[in-house]
Amino acid sequence: MSLRAEVVSVGTELLLGQTVDTNAAYLAKSLSSLGITVYRRTTVGDNLPRLVTALKAAFAENDIVITIGGLGPTMDDLTRDGIAEALGDTLERDEEIVANLTQFFLARGVTPTENNFRQAYVPRHGRALKNPHGTAPGLYFHKDGKVAFALPGPPNEFIPMVENEVAPIIHAMTGDTATIQSRVLRIIGMGESLVEDTVKDLMLSTNPTVAPYAKVGEVHLRVTAKAATKSEADDLINARVEELKQRLGEVIYAENDETLERAVVSLLRAKMVSISTAESCTGGLLAQRITDVPGSSEIFPGGIICYSNETKIRLLGVDPNQLERTGAVSEETAVALAEGVRKSFHTTLGVGITGIAGPGGGTEAKPVGLVYIALSTPETTLCERCLFIGSRSIVRTRSSQTALNIMRLQVLRSQ
Repeated sequence: MSLRAEVVSVGTELLLGQTVDTNAAYLAKSLSSLGITVYRRTTVGDNLPRLVTALKAAFAENDIVITIGGLGPTMDDLTRDGIAEALGDTLERDEEIVANLTQFFLARGVTPTENNFRQAYVPRHGRALKNPHGTAPGLYFHKDGKVAFALPGPPNEFIPMVENEVAPIIHAMTGDTATIQSRVLRIIGMGESLVEDTVKDLMLSTNPTVAPYAKVGEVHLRVTAKAATKSEADDLINARVEELKQRLGEVIYAENDETLERAVVSLLRAKMVSISTAESCTGGLLAQRITDVPGSSEIFPGGIICYSNETKIRLLGVDPNQLERTGAVSEETAVALAEGVRKSFHTTLGVGITGIAGPGGGTEAKPVGLVYIALSTPETTLCERCLFIGSRSIVRTRSSQTALNIMRLQVLRSQ
């Protein structure tokens, strides 16, 4: 059975940006693994008419609607009322829940007030969902062929309820015969438009689907398949991934959650290649990313932040006459940094980065975003001229990203 769902997050704090909705992302992944297609995600404030309008639209287009938040005891906790109105259901007081709430509060030396018992109302066409981690039970509605789940907002209550209450009900609805699986290919060194042009015919497929996503300094391709079993979905994904790898080759650096720095460190360790860094405009960001990876000490003895010209001269042996002639932001300086740091640390490779991260300091000849990245090897020294756009932070991130990729490609192509 193929079912479609909508997730409705409830809370004005979400619309104000005071709370980040991590629950909705978790729920979308969980529903995919259960074979449920998430048609839309909606966020609504604590306003009953707007909530009812959103819920009616969700029920009109979906088999299942799952709400997050708004189940507490206060006047702005409106979700149970909104679902009941949207479905034409009624809420009835459950005396067993009343007794449990009373016992809960009295055991803590607190006398419950009447508004606490708002949490004891359950749908006539449905039931409460157990919540051992909080006072507000979840709710399950089933009326006129439509299903709704109302789940609490706190993640420590929400996640167990999804796993222990919602998932079993959905399994029973689908017969446990469907799943949606995904794999992400991580790409660097090729822009989103070129990636799309290279694989656009594969993007026309409906199962599996292929979709590109632009990230800072890289592109992700998500391959998603729907099938009766996880094994069948994986087979569909594997075949499509192999096609993508044949077309894209070495620009694919990893899959799923593996970061570029982790992929590069793993490669350097496997090939027993050591690296040292000399950073000016990135201020140690490249070294930080390398050392964020456990085991990086095997291939990274250290680096130098050479922000001033005096540091470049004193610690890395950069020729002051060359600095005077070409400036700190130049190919010559980047090369000198890479060669100097490789000799200082006695590593296989040395990286030198110098540039103008902004927002000031640029000129017509050397604009903000101009960065030179050099890689010194035992045989030669290469240098790449880059012109990045974006904020100071983005320029620094793109610089470190490009440096990691230059290292990766050098090792891949030389071994």
